[in-house]
Amino acid sequence: MREFALWRIPGPGGLDMRVYLVIIDETDEALVALRFASRRATKTEGSMHLLALVPPQPFSAFGGVQATIEEEARSRAEALVTAAASNIYSESGKMPVISVKVGEGIKVVREYLGEHPEIAALVLGAAVEGGPGPLVSHFTGAAAGQLPCPGFVGPGSLGEADIDRL
Repeated sequence: MREFALWRIPGPGGLDMRVYLVIIDETDEALVALRFASRRATKTEGSMHLLALVPPQPFSAFGGVQATIEEEARSRAEALVTAAASNIYSESGKMPVISVKVGEGIKVVREYLGEHPEIAALVLGAAVEGGPGPLVSHFTGAAAGQLPCPGFVGPGSLGEADIDRL
């Protein structure tokens, strides 16, 4: 028989706190995932981790140019995740954990989940049009059974009112 280790973070009144991980970028589907996770965290008295990914920059023979491009990408990601965290704080009164990581998205998310066993769910958003992005494809495909926690995918077609009703 398999045994499962359950990570529990004591919340208000001794209840276990659920921690939701949302990957933040500039897409509409990330906003859907953010709203969904925020509402779930509020309803379950949980908390959130926000992770912004900075893709690695292709090698440039001109190191100074590459460093500048990398710094600009990191600054954009930091501004984006900070704004998202500010919105969460203003709505819920709870400040999420903020992280900005450089690297290939799938690998970074897997490493982050491994470093944070308290995360109860990975929350992603799916685009309204076109195929799923690389994170949704990976974490809902053949690798879904290898996740250390459940994964949620919010359809990009959901509006704020639709999400709030869930």
